[in-house]
Amino acid sequence: MPPLSPEHIVVGILVFAAVVCIGAAFLVLSASRRRALRPRLFEDGVASFPVEGEGAVGLLSRVGGKASMGRPSEQLQTALARAGFTGRAAAEIYLGSKMLLLVVGVLAGGLLLVPADLSVAVKVLLALAVGGLFSFIPNLVVNSRRRARMLEVRRSLPHAADLLEICVSAGMGLDMAWNAVSDEIRHVSPALADEMALTNLEIQLGAPRPVAMRHMAERTGAKEFSTLVALLLQSERFGTSIADALRMFAGGMREDRSQRAEESAEKMSVKLLFPMVLFIFPAILIVMAGPAGIKLFQFISSGG
Repeated sequence: MPPLSPEHIVVGILVFAAVVCIGAAFLVLSASRRRALRPRLFEDGVASFPVEGEGAVGLLSRVGGKASMGRPSEQLQTALARAGFTGRAAAEIYLGSKMLLLVVGVLAGGLLLVPADLSVAVKVLLALAVGGLFSFIPNLVVNSRRRARMLEVRRSLPHAADLLEICVSAGMGLDMAWNAVSDEIRHVSPALADEMALTNLEIQLGAPRPVAMRHMAERTGAKEFSTLVALLLQSERFGTSIADALRMFAGGMREDRSQRAEESAEKMSVKLLFPMVLFIFPAILIVMAGPAGIKLFQFISSGG
């Protein structure tokens, strides 16, 4: 048996490491899907991410904790909260996922570039570039989740305001009405219901209502939610009618939504201009002028 060359040994090591990393990634995904069926609210308000120390997810949490030195930035925690990841270990799991994908990307890029006729420095740089691209996958997932969650909250907020107004007008207190709306709106918007339930949990744990509501506005990131929170706090502070304020707020939100829809409809004609010029007009021109052009070409080629 001929001796193995150094390139064969390196390729074998890289293949083994890639298989291990890909298997770990599949384990993490399967564990996350199973735990996504669990309730989002725990005794201490942990949601979405599992608690630290559970299997592969716990390993990611520990890796992310080492990467962030146990102190993730407030901006990262705010971005994850707006995407719905409000668990204690959310930031650590996020950073651990980025580190895992970075390693997987570097190994995958190295395996693909081993047969290439390039220098070692270029191969290393390209492998690092592939790893960097892989590490941005969690950013894309969080941003997509944040936009979808914000859109869901904006769409369901007028209905929640109407329900609050009906409950308050019927004689219910704000806290009781808040709990009732949180239970009723869950079938329409789970994200909004979770935020309202989490706010109620903070109040029950001793946080002042203004602080808990401001935390809710920061977690959602929607300007309309900040307006609703400010409206409720001002109405409660100055003794004005909460029902009238909620009615005006819901009407204003519906008017803004209709104005945005009209604006989008007016922009649609301009947006359709480019695909029409690039795809539709050439096809129509070929269909209409094509037969005449063919006959003209046959007439000229036949000599008249």
